[in-house]
Amino acid sequence: MVGLDVCLSVAEILAKAMGTEVPDRLRAMVADGTLGRKSGHGFYNYRKGKAIKGKYDKGMFIPEDITDRLMLSMLNEAVACLREGVVENADLLDAGIIFGTGFAPFRGGPMHYIEQTGASGLRSSLDALAGRYGDRFQADQGWLELEREA
Repeated sequence: MVGLDVCLSVAEILAKAMGTEVPDRLRAMVADGTLGRKSGHGFYNYRKGKAIKGKYDKGMFIPEDITDRLMLSMLNEAVACLREGVVENADLLDAGIIFGTGFAPFRGGPMHYIEQTGASGLRSSLDALAGRYGDRFQADQGWLELEREA
């Protein structure tokens, strides 16, 4: 649970390293002092530290592939970290992501999820996203090793 000011700081570091942009909305929120729970408002309003969430508009558009876009980006980065030796092995990577980011523990971590779901199918999904949305979804070379091991 970090404020949007911390989120912005991390986003700036990651954007620089990955050649992407920080969303203008995040910058504007921080500039306005809208920091989330610590200021009482952010993406949600807070009362006594609890988010007050509104109801979703039934006409709201949610992209069909939003789950894949979010999950596959994280899985792709996990594969890259393992290939680059940022972390020693898949078990440590899984533990770090579960405890560090709150990745769903019942999934066993991203590498366990890839093993259970199938690297080949997930990589095909990444390739499809890269075709639709560009290089940010380009599958890391580490996927080839995972497919060979399967």
